[in-house]
Amino acid sequence: MKSALFGGLLALQFLTRLPIPVQCPWTRATRRWAVRAYPLVGLLLGGVLLLAAQWLTWLETPLPLIALVLLSLWVAFSGGLHLDGVMDLADALGSNQPLARRWEIMKDPQIGSFGILALLFLLAWKGILIWALLRYQAPLWWLLVVPSLGRWAGVALLVLTPCAQQKGLAWSWQQSLGGQEVVLALLPLALIALVAPSLVLMGVAVAIFVVLMRMAMLRLFNGINGDMVGATIEGGELWLLILLWSWWQFATASPPGI
Repeated sequence: MKSALFGGLLALQFLTRLPIPVQCPWTRATRRWAVRAYPLVGLLLGGVLLLAAQWLTWLETPLPLIALVLLSLWVAFSGGLHLDGVMDLADALGSNQPLARRWEIMKDPQIGSFGILALLFLLAWKGILIWALLRYQAPLWWLLVVPSLGRWAGVALLVLTPCAQQKGLAWSWQQSLGGQEVVLALLPLALIALVAPSLVLMGVAVAIFVVLMRMAMLRLFNGINGDMVGATIEGGELWLLILLWSWWQFATASPPGI
């Protein structure tokens, strides 16, 4: 029980900027529980977003402003941690260099033009899609689920894809993990799926994204690192937002005006 508690706190410390003034033991058991808690951290973020959206809607705030506030909270919750992975990966891929040089670029703390472009387009797409879902009056439960499934995608990639190098934080985590972590991390979402069956389709969509991401990283980098896990979380969220917008657009016969 103690390991589970410390694991949950460890997940909060790794994935958020919430002040957690607790020295959590770095053990095999706490790392396993931390990974299992990743989707729970996503549910916590989703709960914050859901409450903010409801409050701003009650205040009759214009939809573009609600979307901007939600996007800002989304980024601030993690302190841009996963966005850093997106930028590093974009710089490495955009360089069109040999494998060894791509790894050097990814480790470089400086952000290049490809990383900046990836950040701008990712935030623009997420912001517009949030606004579009609000405009189409999609039920706000998607705010609860998308961050959680996105973090589960990161867990799945980390557990099921070998690290390219036997060093680094991702490799250190992998030594404690097994396939059961992927399943156990899904349990909170499985409970939600009992009352929201459409969540099963979203889970399948995220699983497909993870498979494609895994294939791409193995082909391009011979494995993964921590930056790719962060990029998978961001990419999984964007993928879900696109699918949700598509589904809801076609489900709405007469969308409201702009």
